[in-house]
Amino acid sequence: MAKRTTAVYLYCVVRAVRAPSLARVPAGIPGATRPLAHRLAGSLWLITADVPLDVYGPRHLEARLGDLEWVSAVAIAHEAVVEHFTRARGAVVIPTKLFTMFSSLEKAIEEVGEGRATIECAMKHIAGSEEWGIRISRKSGGTLPGRATRAARPASGAAFLAARKEARDASAGLRLAAIAAADAAFERLGRHARDVRRRERRQEPGANPPVLEAAFLVTAGARARFKAEARRQAAACAAAGAELTLSGPWPAYNFVASEAPS
Repeated sequence: MAKRTTAVYLYCVVRAVRAPSLARVPAGIPGATRPLAHRLAGSLWLITADVPLDVYGPRHLEARLGDLEWVSAVAIAHEAVVEHFTRARGAVVIPTKLFTMFSSLEKAIEEVGEGRATIECAMKHIAGSEEWGIRISRKSGGTLPGRATRAARPASGAAFLAARKEARDASAGLRLAAIAAADAAFERLGRHARDVRRRERRQEPGANPPVLEAAFLVTAGARARFKAEARRQAAACAAAGAELTLSGPWPAYNFVASEAPS
């Protein structure tokens, strides 16, 4: 029996009445064959490609994961394929995690098929919706309204210590103001979303970690209201010394993470 030299790479699962169109589909991840659609069952389709094991096999892949430029290129190519199918009229797409692979197409159909009921439930939840993300950080060098920064050099050691304390208090005040604005933005944007995901605040390298990162599942009908609210909250954050960045629309990665094949 000949030794297998390729694996089956899975981009996403698509629900569509007809086979998803492959016209103008992106080339896909480096080294892979062109994406193809294979029926899973009923109106569910797997979007797959063959990838060489001498690049994507476990031993070779592990050695490449430290190359951030290569991993980024794979991630961008993966995303381009997923987004191609999300744009199809009437289609619902469950994107899979990067580097989701199977030994054969038969194995992919078997293993993904075992989770069909869960996938169908997730598709019902995200149908007609898209993901939007926000990131809120303090503006570097910002000040609270009505508070001027001192530029004069302290005249004594006591004045120096007082100035240091004032600077620490000002920094703490800025972060608290940014957190309050971020919490308000999250609550008000959530009113226009079907579902929300808020990333737990964590310590990050650097002096200015984000105070809020969140994802919103927004229906097509609510998109305009959501974006208008995002503009209002960006202005409110700016007044509090923070900056709100809106991104999207994206496939609903954050709302199918537990259901996506892996």
